[in-house]
Amino acid sequence: MANSMNNFRTVCLLVLFFIFQIASAQKNKLPKLNKADKVVVANLQKHIHYLADDNLEGRRAGTNGEKLAQEYISNEFQQIGIQPKGSEGFFQAFEIYDGKQINSSTYFIINGMELNSPKEFFPFPFSPNISIEALASVAVQEIDMPWFFDLKDQLEENKNNPHFDLNDFIIQNAKKAKGKGASSIILYNTSSTDDQLQFNSKNRTEILEIPVVYVSKEIAKKYFLDQEATLDLKIKININEKKRIGHNVIGYIDNGAATTVILGAHFDHLGYGEDGNSMLRTGEKLIHNGADDNASGTAATIELARKLKNSKNKQNNFLFIAFSAEELGLNGSKYFTEHPTIDLKNVSYMINMDMVGRLNDSTKVLTVGGYGTSPVWGSIINANEKNFPFVIKIDSSGTGPSDHTSFYRKDIPVLFFFTGLHSDYHKPSDDFDKINYYGELRIVNYISKIISSPELQNQKIAFTKTRETQTSSSMRSGSVTLGIMPDYTFPGTGVRCDGVSEGRPAQKAGLMTGDVIIQIGDFNVSSMESYMLTLGKFKKGDKAKLKFKRGNNLQETEVQF
Repeated sequence: MANSMNNFRTVCLLVLFFIFQIASAQKNKLPKLNKADKVVVANLQKHIHYLADDNLEGRRAGTNGEKLAQEYISNEFQQIGIQPKGSEGFFQAFEIYDGKQINSSTYFIINGMELNSPKEFFPFPFSPNISIEALASVAVQEIDMPWFFDLKDQLEENKNNPHFDLNDFIIQNAKKAKGKGASSIILYNTSSTDDQLQFNSKNRTEILEIPVVYVSKEIAKKYFLDQEATLDLKIKININEKKRIGHNVIGYIDNGAATTVILGAHFDHLGYGEDGNSMLRTGEKLIHNGADDNASGTAATIELARKLKNSKNKQNNFLFIAFSAEELGLNGSKYFTEHPTIDLKNVSYMINMDMVGRLNDSTKVLTVGGYGTSPVWGSIINANEKNFPFVIKIDSSGTGPSDHTSFYRKDIPVLFFFTGLHSDYHKPSDDFDKINYYGELRIVNYISKIISSPELQNQKIAFTKTRETQTSSSMRSGSVTLGIMPDYTFPGTGVRCDGVSEGRPAQKAGLMTGDVIIQIGDFNVSSMESYMLTLGKFKKGDKAKLKFKRGNNLQETEVQF
């Protein structure tokens, strides 16, 4: 027993010794900071800790969490002493299309029994708002009466057909039925095949002339199996668009210069993952705090505003923008570039910081995007690289899944700073205690050094076009691409081209910016979701007819993937 106790004490002393050694080594690795840098690190920690706190519930655009975040950012801008430059003080409000919803006044009554929505019935989102009363026969398709349709045969005939699109079949079948005199379509499914139909709030199919209503299998068995039955139907459909309001936060340093530099970062994140962009696959409702994505970039923007307010750099004006709704498709930055609060003709360049909080101390890799958007970037980035402890990874493209893309679309040179993806990306585990604050300090100082470069003072730098990359990391097809930049804010039916990449299938087929794709091959395109599903039905080398709208004109072309 005595020997065992001695061995235990020895092990404990060794463990304590190694802990002390590791702690000392880590302490020695920390950079020696001057007073100004210590203040920046403390501020970065304060900003990110607040923005990534559970109290903000993930800063989902249009929520109270976003409101708390925007108020924090505007208060920081005000304390720094920069001017408000939104449309209302520091804020710029904009609408976010949030899909469609079935209103409570919608009902479906059969023989006096009211069905529950959406468990027992639901109207499809392309149904018109309408009221119908009828004594209808299940088996007889009479003019100006509801028609009943069992999906059983179609599902069983096409269960091994990968190209069968049930939603498209329903739409085309409803149009044909309307042409033959139906007042509405009532769908049900008596087969054992799961149709997986539900109310899709994001569906942007144009409103049909007649409503299409789905009734559950249990209700169908109760009322529709007797083909000779006449049913007393009362139907009311009331569907409208859901919208929420997002806010950009905008501050300005007016140095009376001829040119302005824009620095920005998005401050919104995923909330509880309600918009379907979480990487969490457990189905749990958890807060996504987004410390790196993108409280880190927001914090860097605030600290750069502080540095530039107190600097001697007066040869440019500086506009600072915290964008909202980036996670929904660059909504905030796109709205700003369409409704700018300064003259964009006087903007020299734009700097975007998105996920700059996870600099790896071993690899020290910092990605700098937009390198090819101006010939001046080459000499400036290379010159500053020698003076800072980074391994610079260059990306020449002016586009990508962040807000600089919106400014590149306006022929404004951009730089995009990014420390890389990690296992916490779009997960609840992206928390403030995982941020490399000293690494972010170095990035803030690096960007400040770039802004001070003599080549960037009091002049507009030249813009050059670059290759284009996908604007959303979550919208990828497993097979082919067209080579367009979709406009994720487009509220209409189809997919609007916000840009067309040179040398890619869309450009070769003659598509242009502003065109709205509505059909590829036999498949209708009503939304981004249906667009991506449609692309998955083709493989490289396939040819297909493509229908699109250019203004009010419907046109057709052939595309080869």
